[in-house]
This record gives sequence, C-alpha cells and structure tokens, in this order.
Amino acid sequence: MTGTRRRVLLALVVLGLAWPMTGTGQRGSTGNEWRAYRGEPGSTGYSALDQITRDNVKNLQVAWTWKFDNFGSGAGETVATETTPLMVNGVLYFTAGARRTVVAARAATGETLWTWRPDEGRRFDEAPRKVHRGVAYWTDGKEERIVVVTPGFQLVSLDAKTGQLAAQFGSRGIVDLFTQLDNDMKLDPVGKIGNSSPPVISNDVIVVGPALTPGGRVNIANVKGDIMAFDVRTGKKLWTFHTVPRDGEPGAETWLGDSRQYTGNAGIWGPFSADSELGYVYLSVESATNDVYGGHRPGNNLYSDSLICVDIKTGKMVWFQQLVHHDIWDYDMPPAPILVNLTVDGKPVRAVVQLTKQAFAYVFDRTNGRPVFGWEEKPVGQTDVPKEWTAKTQPFPSKPPGFDQQGVTIDDLINFTPELRAEAVKAIQGYRIGPIYTPPSVVVPNGNKGTIGAPGLGGGANWPGGAADPETGFVYVGSTTNPGLFGLAPNTDHNATKVDADYVMSGQVPSVQGLRLMKPPYGRITAYDMNKGTIAWQIPNGDTPDYVKNHAALKGVTIPKTGSPSQAGVLVTKTMLFAGEGAGGLAFFHAYDKATGAELWRTAIPGPQTSLPMTYSVGGRQFVVVGVRGTANSGAQLMAFALPQQAPTTGRGGRGGANDAQ
Repeated sequence: MTGTRRRVLLALVVLGLAWPMTGTGQRGSTGNEWRAYRGEPGSTGYSALDQITRDNVKNLQVAWTWKFDNFGSGAGETVATETTPLMVNGVLYFTAGARRTVVAARAATGETLWTWRPDEGRRFDEAPRKVHRGVAYWTDGKEERIVVVTPGFQLVSLDAKTGQLAAQFGSRGIVDLFTQLDNDMKLDPVGKIGNSSPPVISNDVIVVGPALTPGGRVNIANVKGDIMAFDVRTGKKLWTFHTVPRDGEPGAETWLGDSRQYTGNAGIWGPFSADSELGYVYLSVESATNDVYGGHRPGNNLYSDSLICVDIKTGKMVWFQQLVHHDIWDYDMPPAPILVNLTVDGKPVRAVVQLTKQAFAYVFDRTNGRPVFGWEEKPVGQTDVPKEWTAKTQPFPSKPPGFDQQGVTIDDLINFTPELRAEAVKAIQGYRIGPIYTPPSVVVPNGNKGTIGAPGLGGGANWPGGAADPETGFVYVGSTTNPGLFGLAPNTDHNATKVDADYVMSGQVPSVQGLRLMKPPYGRITAYDMNKGTIAWQIPNGDTPDYVKNHAALKGVTIPKTGSPSQAGVLVTKTMLFAGEGAGGLAFFHAYDKATGAELWRTAIPGPQTSLPMTYSVGGRQFVVVGVRGTANSGAQLMAFALPQQAPTTGRGGRGGANDAQ
C-alpha cells in the first residue's frame, strides 16, 4: 500500500466509512494453507477449515508422523522440538534439530522431499539459543522462497521447490547478520546474539528478531538487540531499529548516566507480527540485561519491554507503548502480538492484543497505539536493594482482567487441607510476598529469603502465546500459575559466577511435601470476549497429575481438576479450539468447545506438546499437526491427525484447492 492510500484509508476509518477492514490480522489463514508461523502475518492462529467438527472430532486418528531422531548433533538435541510447520501448495516446511536443518515434506503423507543443513562451526557451537520455532515463506507469484535464521545468526534464503540456496540473495543465498549489526561496543558477537523464532516477511521485507544470551547469565554489557530488515529478493539491508536508543535518539533520556552505552539485549526472541495492508510490523521487545537486577541501568529503559509499531518499509516508529518500566522481574514479552478487528461500544477497532508474562492482555488500536479500554499508571512497591532503581508506577490495563494469578497472598497458598495450608504459611516465613511488581530482595543468611512473586520468571504466558477468532472477537491464551523467587545475592566472586553485575539470582520457591506452593489450577486456558474486554470462560487445562492424585497427605480428599503446570499452545478453527498441555504438561492433546470451554475430545500422545498446533487441508482431507517431546529412547516428532479417509468430506476442509495437487 502506498503512503497516500494508507493515509486515505485511515481518514475513512476516522469518518466511519471504511468498515469492515479486511486487514491480514482479521481473516486468519487463507484457503486450505498455513503460510505463516501463526497462520498469517497477524498471528491469529486461526483457520476457517471445518471438516473436523464437534460431532466427528472423536474419530480423529494419527495420519502420519515425522520423527527427529536423526537430526541432532549431540545427546538430547532431538528430544524436543518447538517448530511449527508452514503448509504451502501441499508441502510442509519446518526446522529439525538444534542445527536448524530446513525440511520440506509432503503434507498428505509426511514424506520428506528435501532438506538443507547449515554447517557453522564455532558459530553454532557457541550459539546462545539453539531452540527454534520454524521458517518463513515468501512468493511474488513466480519465485518461492523459504527463509530461516540459523543458530549462528545467518539469514538464509532457499528455493522452496528445491531447497537450493537462492543465489541472488546476499552472498550466494546467505547474509551474515554479524556484519550487519550496529555493534557500537565492538563486542565479539559469537555466542552472544542469535535467533530463536522465525523472521517476519511482509511487503517484500524480511524483519529479523534477535535472541541473545538469556538475561540472568550475562554481564551488565552485552550486544544490543537491534531489529534489522532486509529486501526479500536481494538480502540488502533496508533499516535498523535501535531498541536501546543511541545518543540523540528519542528514548535515550530514559537511560540515566551512561547506561545505554553498554547495556545489551532488548531483542525479540519470541515471534512477532505484521499488518501487510497498513504496512506496519509490531515488535514485542524483551527486557535488557540483566533479568532481575538493573542497578547498572537506572531509568525506565526504553524500548525494553515495549510493543513498538514500525513502518516496515522505512523502519520509522509509528507508535510505542512500554508495558514494564525498568524490568527487574524478567517480564519480557515473548507472545506474538495478535492482530484482530473488534467492535467495542458499537465502534470498529483495528486492534492488537499483547499477551504478557505478567498475565495481562493489553489491547491497543494498532493504527495509533491508544489503549482500547484505557489504562492507568499505578504506584508499585519500591526496592531496598542497594544501588537498584525502580519505577514509581507501572501501567495496569483497565480491562480486560488478568488471565492468571498476579501477586501472592496467604489466600493463594495451597488449601487442599487445613494442615497443608498451615504448612504452606510456615514455609513462606522469611520470604516477602505482595502484589504484582513487588521488587526482588536480597537474600540474607538467617534473614530474608527473597521475594516470592507471581507470575514467576517463566511468566503466566510465554512464547506459545494465544490465538484469536476473527469471527467472534474471542482471544484464547494458555497460561500457568507458577510463582518465582526474585532473590538476589551479592556477587562477591565474579570469576565463579562469570557475571560482573553487583547481584546475582539466589534462592528458590519452597514446596509443601512435594506439592506446589500455590493452589490450583496449575495451568489454564482463558477465553476473552475482546469486544467487551471480559473473560468469557476459563478452565483448567488437563487433568490432575498423578503425583497430586496419589499423594499420601491427600488420601480421601476430593481434589479438583488442577490442569497441568504448563503453558498450552492453542489453535482456533471454524468449529473448535485445539490445545495441548504444553512442554511441562501431561501427554494429551485436546479439542474444546470454543464458546464454552467444554472438552470435546482428547487423545494420548507420545510426549507433552512442545510446539504450536496448526491445520491445513490437502487432497480433500483436513489435518491438524502438533510437535511432541520425545523420550530418552526416541526423538521428538510431528504428529498429524485427520479423520479416516472414508469419512465424508464436507465443509471448507473437504473442497480441496490448488494446493491439493501434491
């Protein structure tokens, strides 16, 4: 879209003359395919396929599996996978193993068609993030490319039909991203910066989100997580967005002293999104170094922990909102921003929903960044850690309510029996508890044991994020109730810790006879009606683990369904909601009524869900594919479910299409 057309469209929107808006975030995946990580660039995780219904879902069976056993370079590298395949023209594209081998497989059978394997030497050996979640696809109607970022931080473009490097892209198909960094401090980037989620491609531009050394294990200085964009045909660098502003740039004043000079991270390690019609890309930026101590970076620290809207052609910021000021809780934002069109108080809103680790769902007008339901800067607790700096307030959305436990009180502790509650109260003596954003505290021998906070460092939500139904305005999110210990110890031995910050993480959350400190549900799925900013329903996701059911202290006690202590990955279709139980959950895959949360079907799978489910149709048959964890004796695998081939082929999923040829 040209700038003139975009300005005209926005003017019409203001006048109420251009609705419904059919932006990419409104439709979900198109046709029978799944062309982007969450179905389409707007990350709805939605498909209108409807061959699988609430009446026949019970007949789903395993159609094929694809196993990762032979795609590892070392022990354990094939046990888990977080890759979610794309499906285009009857072919699946995904990554396999820690080396991030790119695989093309026949969508109807799982048969491997081609593979491409990077060989990066030291760059791979020392890569900070070897886990990966998939690839990106681009076509202009003639050429077709698969684009991936390697563990060693190289941008690679492959011919989608053959798997050969696209010779006209970069240097023989590869752009060395180390050479493209604005590496002001001249740090050796090997082992410090890499990537863990697919790039975003929109308007013929590739946007790369960098993933850096996890923030609890780095020094106060690190490579900065600049966001970079490249021409999809040539690999030429188009722009860089500085998530840590340089001298003279807007936001630099939020870094007190000279802290912006050396502070690093603030990349995008989770997936992110784009609106191809507006020409905007939405960047969900992580926290800066370090995770739970920021005394060396006083100030609010823009643009860490911010949702940023950028013009994808120029890299110029359109708007931003910082969701955590001076983050010292590891409350970065790995869920992909979800683009969905809503109707709020009778008015159309082109929205972006940012789910967060702190269990808030922030809703903004994605054209201008204004909070749809309002928000308030509220006073929060202040630090007493020497040299630390805390923000006086944090932003709280007026609506919708949080989707998981926020803060810790006595009433939140385990209460299966009065005896267990009493033991839990005793167990937290010496710890600090309080509302969300209660700051970390110093662990003192025979004194303070640290701050117990909820959500913990892994968040209520995390990279699995959520999904949206564009027909109803419902947004679904899987989350876990898992407190964390925000405890600090003076860093008296820098050689041993290999960290030069004044404080390092210390301590752990107590348990109660091996049971979790907080009362259930341990894992849940929440359905929001985002047109109203309310919770439509909320359920425990999964059954009660056996170690709880069979615990000696609970003999004769009726235990409510607790759900699994993990973040579910969800998929919405025309007819239902699919969800696993997440990497820490039980080995089951579920289908739920998306209007009520009632369970329609579940099946045992070889291991817990570790990637996000997706769906497509090929040969008149709808498939649902999900990645599951392997065991010590067998690698991870992709599992494809479908109805028996003799089943009636009704609905959109049965009509076939151009992609059914292969």
